[in-house]
Amino acid sequence: MREFIVEADGGSRGNPGPAGYGAVVIDAVTGETLAERAEYIGIATNNVAEYRGLVAGLRAAHELDPTARVRVRMDSKLVVEQLSGRWKIKHPDMKPLAAEAARVFPPDRITYEWIPREQNKHADRLANEAMDAGKRGDQWSPREGRGELRDQPPQPRTPTTPASAPSPRGEAAKTEDDARAARNVATPAPSTGWGATPDMGAPTTFVLLRHGETPLTPQKRFSGSGGTDPSLSDVGREQAERVAAALAARGTVQAIVASPLTRTRQTAAAVAARLGLDVAIEDGLRETDFGAWEGLTFAEVQERYPEDLKTWLASPKAEPTGGGESFAATARRIATTRDKLIASYAGRTVLLVSHVTPIKSLVRLAIGAPPESLYRMELSAASLSAVAYYADGNASLRLFNDTSHLR
Repeated sequence: MREFIVEADGGSRGNPGPAGYGAVVIDAVTGETLAERAEYIGIATNNVAEYRGLVAGLRAAHELDPTARVRVRMDSKLVVEQLSGRWKIKHPDMKPLAAEAARVFPPDRITYEWIPREQNKHADRLANEAMDAGKRGDQWSPREGRGELRDQPPQPRTPTTPASAPSPRGEAAKTEDDARAARNVATPAPSTGWGATPDMGAPTTFVLLRHGETPLTPQKRFSGSGGTDPSLSDVGREQAERVAAALAARGTVQAIVASPLTRTRQTAAAVAARLGLDVAIEDGLRETDFGAWEGLTFAEVQERYPEDLKTWLASPKAEPTGGGESFAATARRIATTRDKLIASYAGRTVLLVSHVTPIKSLVRLAIGAPPESLYRMELSAASLSAVAYYADGNASLRLFNDTSHLR
């Protein structure tokens, strides 16, 4: 099993003030820097920036190898103690960030270690570079060869290769590091599958409903948040009524939240009328903006923008032609929205009426799948999926693309 070291830091010039974070992923055996991450995040506190840096570093490590073990090293006593389970997380801004960090790797494969600030210079430098870029009105960009993840094959173990890389500060320092890391091993979270312990309480469950068909749906045209905002077709309205009847029969939905686009609001209204509930609108659930591709079929995009489409299919970070939204940007928006809704509807079952990309992103994040998995999911109009989120930070996919109510 590979082992990574994630060093992360964050800072705020004013606390709160202009803030940024930095994170670096290091091969624990070779000491090689595998990835760097940094971002200017606007006005925030030091603690928020530190947590954001940790999440970015963990995600970068997960992209390299989701099966690896990770040693997190930070000079933030607060973050280390809270995520090691020794300090309670009381501040409302910290809770969703801590939950997000806890979901990236299973808790039995991650340890947290406090280090003095002078030993965290790499991440600190990146955070300051990000804040300097923000001051100029720019975003941080990596130096050549450091921004993209570089997946190196694991080094073979030999009798002369230790399980962990020797500390550059010598054997005495390494012994101290190992002892500190051993004290900071997080307690494994209870299973959320078979045999889950009952003391976690009721999970927060999102029932994910894709809107019914619009005139663009059967033609398989790009229809995001930057297009004509079509209404449901006659078929789509019938689908909305059928799913409303199915959800009314189940009787488990306690609240309804919808994307602001017309097709989702119309679908949500049909369900709300059956259940006697109000519909809350959440902008974070809107569909991806497909830029110049809005209203076009896949074949038309391939004919008009062949190179852009090729790039888009190869990388979730690529934007559609004309300044659309990348899948990576959508995922960040959805993760933020997810945490906000979990905090608002803790322990309840909530119907989220949304679109293809947001629903796929919620599913992907729940199961820890790579970004490329979005291209391998099929999500039908008016289909139902469901994800349960537990108090320990774990998630469980309960249902995916169920269309039985339409037949």
